[in-house]
Amino acid sequence: MSEPQQGNGTPRSGVDDGAHRRLAPRPLDRPGVDPGHAAVFGRPNGVQGAFSTDRPSLNGSNGVHLSPPPPEALSTAFGRPRGTGELLQRPPLDLPGEPEVEPVFWEGKPAGDAWRDPGASAVIGPPAVTEEPEKDEKPRPEPGPQLSVPELLFGRRVKPMGLALLMVAALVVGTAGGVVGWLLGKVGNPLTDGGVTLAEVQPGKERPVGSVADIAKRVTPSVVSIEFKGANVAGVGSGVVIEGGGYILTNDHVVAPAVQDTSAKLTVVFTDGKRAIAQIVGRDPKTDLAVIKVQVDNPTVLQFGNSDDLAVGDAVLAIGSPLSLSNTVTEGIVSALHRPVTAAGENGGPQVTYDAIQTDAAINPGNSGGALVDSSGALVGINSSIRTETGGSVGLGFAISGNYARKVSQSLIRDGQVKHADMNVNVRSASAETAEGAQVENVVEGGAAAAAGIQEKDVITRVGNRIVRNAAELTVAVRDHEIGQTVPVVLAREGRELTVQVTLRSD
Repeated sequence: MSEPQQGNGTPRSGVDDGAHRRLAPRPLDRPGVDPGHAAVFGRPNGVQGAFSTDRPSLNGSNGVHLSPPPPEALSTAFGRPRGTGELLQRPPLDLPGEPEVEPVFWEGKPAGDAWRDPGASAVIGPPAVTEEPEKDEKPRPEPGPQLSVPELLFGRRVKPMGLALLMVAALVVGTAGGVVGWLLGKVGNPLTDGGVTLAEVQPGKERPVGSVADIAKRVTPSVVSIEFKGANVAGVGSGVVIEGGGYILTNDHVVAPAVQDTSAKLTVVFTDGKRAIAQIVGRDPKTDLAVIKVQVDNPTVLQFGNSDDLAVGDAVLAIGSPLSLSNTVTEGIVSALHRPVTAAGENGGPQVTYDAIQTDAAINPGNSGGALVDSSGALVGINSSIRTETGGSVGLGFAISGNYARKVSQSLIRDGQVKHADMNVNVRSASAETAEGAQVENVVEGGAAAAAGIQEKDVITRVGNRIVRNAAELTVAVRDHEIGQTVPVVLAREGRELTVQVTLRSD
């Protein structure tokens, strides 16, 4: 198919003219130059090129400094032939008319050169260079047909004797490999040898300072078991070593049976198994405290803490010998503070009343006289009693305040007895719709209350800074002060509230 023609009838350059001949480029169309543009952008008159000999050079001399001529060897190799003015590109024809047609060189065979025929399709020919096989090289024989398993076993392509020998060889090789592997495994890894016993390794335990394990390790050696045994009595309690001289603080009801039965002996058993006979130093039945002493060298002493610094919710540990199980540690918290506890005295003795710390740490019979320690391992209470309906621990345990127990024990060690502050009145618990307190039943003549003007039927509601809601709270509130100290006492009398100053005396 012929190409479209130009408007003047001249074919476009570089296209087929129908006879598979290559056409020469068409003449250039050079429009005339605008005189205004030539005056602005053209060369000055008389200047033929970009470099003029009459134009001053940059270095101040006249003329243009040209580069030296190239060496003759380079001119011969790369220069134009002498006597010719041909350029790299043939100048276009400026003459009007039909351009010259260059004859083709493939002699009318456009399919012979796909690159010269724009209309020819892409053809992939044979490689430009082919290698001819050497004459001496012999052709390789084609491989024979391969045998499948059914043909090998059932096609009778292999002799039965050869097949049997092949199977025997495979069996021998497999057996030998298994035996060698077993021997290497047994000899090379002693951990799998049946004659080796591996030691069991337990994971490491961390017991940081302040943990229950750390506190128990430090405190337990200072808590002892107290055994009393006589003709008619026997039992086990607990005690705490409070001084290096062998003084042990415990409950009065732990040593009371040994006092009542002269045949009974008190034996102290330490955590390392040492045993020692104890002697009673002093007793205070009103607060259920007692001190005994043993002859022992270098005992572990438990230091007192400040029980007034305790708060509800603080962690505490109870240590003792519940149910004759020595060195028992139970954990709990402070459930309540300043809980007045009363109990009947031993064999008709005076009523027991003390200001208690309530805890839910498990306390059972045998814990009496043992230690209640805080999170630092300091002694803050002496375990004394529980409240239960089953006979066992139900989370209502009571310990005597550590500060009060220290004051009583120091007095017992020093004097063998202790005196308590008292108002010299008998009271009972009373409550009304608007208030509650301790109602005075009778006033001892010549006592502290009589001197202050307290009368029968008065209801005491406060002693010092402590509220009084019942008779037990009045007792512990008064004993919290010293003998001879004057304290304000708030009472209700015939609907009026009065405040009197009472100077406490000894009980």
